[in-house]
Amino acid sequence: MLDIINIIIKSIFVENMIFAYFLGMCSYLAVSKSVKTASGLGAAVIFVLCVTVPVNYLLENYVLAEGALWWLDEDYGVNGSGTMDLSFLSFIMFIAVVASIVQLVEMIVEKFAPALYGALGIFLPLIAVNCSILGGALFMQERQYSSIGEATAFAFGSGIGWWIAIVALAAIREKIRYSNVPAPLRGLGITFIITGLMGIAFMAFLGIEL
Repeated sequence: MLDIINIIIKSIFVENMIFAYFLGMCSYLAVSKSVKTASGLGAAVIFVLCVTVPVNYLLENYVLAEGALWWLDEDYGVNGSGTMDLSFLSFIMFIAVVASIVQLVEMIVEKFAPALYGALGIFLPLIAVNCSILGGALFMQERQYSSIGEATAFAFGSGIGWWIAIVALAAIREKIRYSNVPAPLRGLGITFIITGLMGIAFMAFLGIEL
């Protein structure tokens, strides 16, 4: 249980998808003009991560990795004469899973929250190419989590971290509308500066020992 909590905290603060790796910046910058819209997109990212990362974990460990097909036949195991390695299909399979889940999320949001669907516009289907989503699957593969519970905890923590980042930026951008920002910095200029400062602030969490 402690390992799960450590993974979640580390994913949210220490290895935040936005401030540590700058993944998913396109939608992060474009949809962070309103807290309500940012919250909706953040919730969608959390859901997609929490579904795709565990599914990709199962694919990786029971289909794609070398010897992962041992459950079909002993000959396909690591020590078998017919060892199979399908890891070259990882990118294709991971992207296929992400695209399928994003399509499902898009249909659900359009059905039950049409106002949010209209506000998110093109950026809702673009979750499929949000590099933080694919990055979650690739980080899961690289870190070789020992159980699907750890992979899910990583996905949840990464999603929460992304949600915190975009909602915090949206709240700040709503406030600075009433500020006297110099003309050359208005719009994306001041947004980049704020994002950089928030990234520096999150670097303080690197001192956490987990």
